[in-house]
Amino acid sequence: MADERVLREALLAAARGMSEAGLNVGTSGNASVRWQDGMLITPTGLKAEDCDPGDMVFVDASGQAHGERAPSSEWPMHLGVYADRADAGAILHAHPPFATALACHRLEIPPFHYMIARFGGSTVRCARYATFGTAALSAAVREAMHDRSACLLANHGMLVSGRDAAHALDMAIELETLCEQYWRALQLGDPVLLSQAEMDEVMDRFAGYGQPQENPS
Repeated sequence: MADERVLREALLAAARGMSEAGLNVGTSGNASVRWQDGMLITPTGLKAEDCDPGDMVFVDASGQAHGERAPSSEWPMHLGVYADRADAGAILHAHPPFATALACHRLEIPPFHYMIARFGGSTVRCARYATFGTAALSAAVREAMHDRSACLLANHGMLVSGRDAAHALDMAIELETLCEQYWRALQLGDPVLLSQAEMDEVMDRFAGYGQPQENPS
């Protein structure tokens, strides 16, 4: 298991990276990394650029926060995804322009581009709407994330999981890029979609893609 200090620094770097990439503005969004029986998560109401690694909050598996800072209000959503996905080492939640625009129309992202397969299937689902920070939102996200590493949140934003904080940031940037591409394609009408067979072939090729111990997701 990685050193706690290293994880705290990586988590803060990813949170700042979301702001630098334009995925979040101000205090919006949140990020976490798996740690011990729970997670380290960004604090509520603080800009990432105003935080230091010590501000990251440990929340155990029961939902109990430890430390001086209060955790992000979205901690139930993060904890739920970790419970479901043993492969998730980090989770990022953001409100970027294009993903949020699609989420406000409650649209899933169909297989208009083969890179949709990077997120575990032929679509990126949109979780049903629920108030932020609630058990209902956590349940909706867990459903949408089944067999996936990303989803949109209706009238809200996006969520991605990754092997670690840096990988999750890459995934979040990739998802927002695909959302922008899909939005632009829609300006010309409905794009031509790849078939399930074509997406299955992509998934098979992704399984053996990259250097040893790596893959595109």
